[in-house]
Amino acid sequence: MVNPPVWRASTHLYPDEASRKAGGPKNEDGRFYYGRRGGPTQWSLAEALTEIEPGAAGTVLYPSGVAAIAGALMAVLEPGDALLVTDNAYEPTRAMATGLLSRWGVEHRFFDPLDIESYRGAFCERTKAVWLENPGSLTMEVCDVPELARIAREKGAVSLLDNTWASPLGFAALGNGCDISVMSLSKHVGGHSDLMMGSATAGEALYKRLRITSQQLGQVVSPDDASLALRGLRTMGVRLKQSSENAVAVANWLASRPEVAQVLCPMLPGAPGHELWRRDFSGGCGLFSFVLKGASEEQRAKLIDALQLFGIGYSWGGFESLAIPFDPPSMRSVMAWPPENAETGDRLGIRLSIGLEDPQDLIADLEQGLAATGIS
Repeated sequence: MVNPPVWRASTHLYPDEASRKAGGPKNEDGRFYYGRRGGPTQWSLAEALTEIEPGAAGTVLYPSGVAAIAGALMAVLEPGDALLVTDNAYEPTRAMATGLLSRWGVEHRFFDPLDIESYRGAFCERTKAVWLENPGSLTMEVCDVPELARIAREKGAVSLLDNTWASPLGFAALGNGCDISVMSLSKHVGGHSDLMMGSATAGEALYKRLRITSQQLGQVVSPDDASLALRGLRTMGVRLKQSSENAVAVANWLASRPEVAQVLCPMLPGAPGHELWRRDFSGGCGLFSFVLKGASEEQRAKLIDALQLFGIGYSWGGFESLAIPFDPPSMRSVMAWPPENAETGDRLGIRLSIGLEDPQDLIADLEQGLAATGIS
C-alpha cells in the first residue's frame, strides 16, 4: 500500500502470554506494548523523520513543537544545571527557560550567537546544554552552528538546535555538530495548517534519554495527526523549494522599496547572514522579515490590515501566506535591536510566511498595503 493505515488503538492484544512478555522490556518502535508507546502510524512517521536527518538513530514525537522543546530540555538537564539559550530564540523557548526550567532549579543565561567569544565565556562547570536556533526567530540572524556546537562539546555540554526553519532537507543539524535536532512539525512537515506536533531527533545515546523522558511525561501523538504529518512529509521538499523561490522574489522586491529600511532574509544576497547561509545550508523556506522605514505602529497596522492575500495569524510553513508584526526588544536580553551596526534606528518589523501563491500576486498585495500606510 502507498500510505500506512491510521492505526487507532489504546490496547493491543497479544496472541499469547509469551508475546506479551516479549513486547514490554525491549521498549522500541515496532513492538506492541500499550497505545501510549505508539503504533504503526506513529512508528512510520518517526522512522521517516529519522531517515532524513543524517547521523540520527531515532526520533521522538510530541503533541506540539513546544512539547518537543520541553521534552528535549528535560531529557538533558537536571536541577542545579545551567542552560545557555540563544537570545534570538523562539519566545516559548525563552519562556521555558525563565519559567518551567527556572522553577525546576535550572539556571539560564542568554547569549548573543554572533559573539563567539562572549558565548565561550558564558560557560561554567554547571553548563550542561546549549539551545541554538538558526536563523534566529523573527530577526533572522544566521549563526555559525558548527563552531557553536564544537565549543559546546569541548565544554562538555549538549547542543540542541531548533531546526524548524530549514528542516533537515535544508540544514543537517547532526551533521553540523549538534546533538539533538528539534522541529515543530506543525510547520513544514504538516504543511497544511491543520495539525499540532513536534519532534526531537538524536544519535543513539541521547535518543534513548529523549524516549524515556517522553514516556515518563506521558507524551503521545494521535495516529490521525501522525497520518497527516506523513502526508505532508511526502511533499515537503517540493513545497520548501517553491516557497523559498517565492520568498526570494518577494524579498528582492521589498528591498527595492523606499518604505522598507531592511529586509531580513538570509537567502537574499547582501542580507545579514547570507554568506553563512550559503556555506552551511542547502535550502531555505518562505519565512523572513522586514523592517519599515520611519513608520509608526499605526502605519504598520494599516499595512497589515490592508493585505488581502496574507492572513493575519501565528505559525507558518503552510501553503498560505501569513503576516504578523513584531517588536523584538520585549524578547531580547543581550542583543540590541535595532542592531548596533544598523544603518537606521528603525525597529518596527513585519514577519512574512510566504506560501505557494503566485509571488507576483503577493507583491501586488504588499504594494497596495504599503500604499495604505502613507509612508513616503
